[in-house]
Amino acid sequence: MILIRAERPEDIPGIFIVNERAFGRREEGEIVDRLRESDSEFISLVAEEQGAILGAILFTPAVLESEGREIAGLLLGPLAVLPERQRQGIGSALTRQGLEFLRQRGCPFVVLVGHPEYYPRFGFTRASAHGLVCPWEGVPDEAWMVCILDAEAMAGASGVVRVREEWGAAL
Repeated sequence: MILIRAERPEDIPGIFIVNERAFGRREEGEIVDRLRESDSEFISLVAEEQGAILGAILFTPAVLESEGREIAGLLLGPLAVLPERQRQGIGSALTRQGLEFLRQRGCPFVVLVGHPEYYPRFGFTRASAHGLVCPWEGVPDEAWMVCILDAEAMAGASGVVRVREEWGAAL
């Protein structure tokens, strides 16, 4: 049985391996480690089965400055699952449980750069349709997405979303 739970210190090496294998490169795992070392606020969940880390999802701070107010939300990424365990619902379970946790905590929005065929099933839509501008140049409009968790808090908000500078290295 697969358990979705919060990251623990002993999970860190397994999370790095999952990211490296899922993306075929070390950059995502290195960024996650840098975020952890920088004492950044983050929410990290893992999918575990019999003590093995099969997948991981990370949420880090994102701030929308809109009309003289700041709205604190989160950036989803990376979402990673071991290649041999992909297409078994692990990534979906991590995403759904992560978003539900954030909704319960009152998070108004979650942004991401991701596959436009995958993330709409979780409520993500083009961020540009909500007036949210990507902090990075060259990201395709359809890949810059948002999931609005609190429509009231986001009413009338628009502008550039600021994220942790560590993410610039991934793009």
